[in-house]
Amino acid sequence: MTEHILESVRAKYGAVAESSLSSEHAGVRAVAEAFGYTAEELTSIPAGANMGLSCGNPTATAHLKRGEVVVDLGSGGGLDVFLAATMVGPEGRAIGIDMTPSMLDRARANAVAGGYTNVEFYLAEMDRIPLPDASVDCVISNCVINLAPDKPAVFREIARILKPGGRVALSDIALKGALPEAVAKSMAAYVGCIAGAIHVDEYRKGLQDAGFAHVEIVDSGADLNAYAKVENQAGCCSPAMAMTAGASASSSLFPQVEVGCCTPALDQDLGAEAGLHEELTKLLAAYDINAAAASVRVYAVKPDLATTPDLLAEKSCCGPACCA
Repeated sequence: MTEHILESVRAKYGAVAESSLSSEHAGVRAVAEAFGYTAEELTSIPAGANMGLSCGNPTATAHLKRGEVVVDLGSGGGLDVFLAATMVGPEGRAIGIDMTPSMLDRARANAVAGGYTNVEFYLAEMDRIPLPDASVDCVISNCVINLAPDKPAVFREIARILKPGGRVALSDIALKGALPEAVAKSMAAYVGCIAGAIHVDEYRKGLQDAGFAHVEIVDSGADLNAYAKVENQAGCCSPAMAMTAGASASSSLFPQVEVGCCTPALDQDLGAEAGLHEELTKLLAAYDINAAAASVRVYAVKPDLATTPDLLAEKSCCGPACCA
């Protein structure tokens, strides 16, 4: 079952990587801005790095410093890697991990186009990261951990690669209530970042069980119907998922473009995936995902036994009071 899930996710996001979605579409830019990116950030990186797959902006709250090593899990086209690369500077490193070959191809092409010299991309799954123990200052991720079948394994792997005192800054979808049964059992909803999400309490416990301290999970307050409210946008039947006008949506699911993009060529590219689009569209037209799910910001610190509690608490502060 796990391998079936992974292959479904890989196929879906492989199709996204091969699509034309980018910041050149006004609607894709609007989606990213609705979930925390500034116009300046989006224009500072290659347009193809943004495909409207985010549910937050983890680089905005990661407090990255020059010279640090940062890892982005599920790095996609490189959006957060490139923003992080600028923050850590040439003496630092920004590393992307993704399990979809075509996403890595797109990210590496974007890196060349943008002239980045301090970025690296690796093909791997999140529970088997090809990096040494205690080698990373910060781990970020953007609406991807919900897709992992074994989330405790992912949390343990994050803890392994982080240095003592290292931190986590994630954007993700988490549950605040029970999903409707039809949504919870849907593979289309799983690859669409809904059915694989776990309850916020389970998320917190998973991080704590992996050894993290000062775990904070904050509802970003983002409206998961934001895509339906983008004026003059048409629902896009792109590989990133489809929605009908007025249906509930999540940032990781529903990039929008200025004109309808359900062209014969794009439908042909989707192939067998079209059935998943149709299923998810129907589910989200029938249920309000806002009632059960939320876009969240997740923060945690790997304890450093050599650090005093007061200093550790200061380092971990990424909640609304100190990260606004």
